[in-house]
Amino acid sequence: MEYQQTINKEFRLTGPGLHTGRTVTVTVKPAPENFGIAFRRIDRINIVTQPALADRVGETSRGTTIGSGRQTIATVEHLMSALHGMCVDNALVELDGGEVPILDGSSRPWMLQLVRVGVRQQRAERHTINFPEPLHFEFAKTGSVFDLEPAEKFSVHCEIDFADSVIGRQTADMNDFSEYAASISPCRTFVFLHEVEPLLHLNLIKGGSLDNALVFVNKELTSKQLKRLAKTFKKDVSHFKVHDGVLNTTDIYFPNEPARHKLLDFVGDIRLVGYQLNAKFNIYKPGHKANNAFARYLMDYIKKNNL
Repeated sequence: MEYQQTINKEFRLTGPGLHTGRTVTVTVKPAPENFGIAFRRIDRINIVTQPALADRVGETSRGTTIGSGRQTIATVEHLMSALHGMCVDNALVELDGGEVPILDGSSRPWMLQLVRVGVRQQRAERHTINFPEPLHFEFAKTGSVFDLEPAEKFSVHCEIDFADSVIGRQTADMNDFSEYAASISPCRTFVFLHEVEPLLHLNLIKGGSLDNALVFVNKELTSKQLKRLAKTFKKDVSHFKVHDGVLNTTDIYFPNEPARHKLLDFVGDIRLVGYQLNAKFNIYKPGHKANNAFARYLMDYIKKNNL
């Protein structure tokens, strides 16, 4: 028998949001049995607690956003991934803004805090979903495919496939949650340079920097382009380097870091089903929109089959 878990004590992290650039403080607090994971904006007059569930997701274009209207909470996926990776069932997340900070672009800062404060067992039995049959789900809009096999524990095999050769086809695996901290949590979000420049010019990723994302470059940069980038990122030209197709001030951690980060995102997004899931997931070309569609499909399946 497995029992529910929460954290021993609250902790805080502060940083800018990826899209708004606004500094937000997040406080993660212990929660009682059967509470689940929920988000609460404390900067609003009418404070609303938003359950971290897939059917509460309103936007998935550049991250996973819970809620609607003036009560939205954006970019929850990395924190959700860390909570899932550390097998936390119950927690309340309070924010004084509308976006979870991007920090270093991975889930590692959250995971380190969870390790620091510790996780404690509660008295209530964990409601773990065991699937009676294999499931297959396709998301035609992005060409994403999700296959679920019944299993005794949670595991993921992830494959990504980019036409651009600087990333190309990559795979990543997590066979057990014990691998999450070292192999998955450090892996940072990534983007192509030709995608990020227009977003920067439109002020759509005000908190983006070379410190919280891997920027892939699929062509040689001219001195003029480098000067423009230096101005955009407010850095000296000498700070830039392109190594193995990556424009950054840090080295890539793993040859397949993009695939590992997509797996990280999936671990966060699939936790929005609301339960711990015993299954082996084989996922192809995952993304927030497809992940959310799959999570909603699983929620419906669980409800219909009374699991």
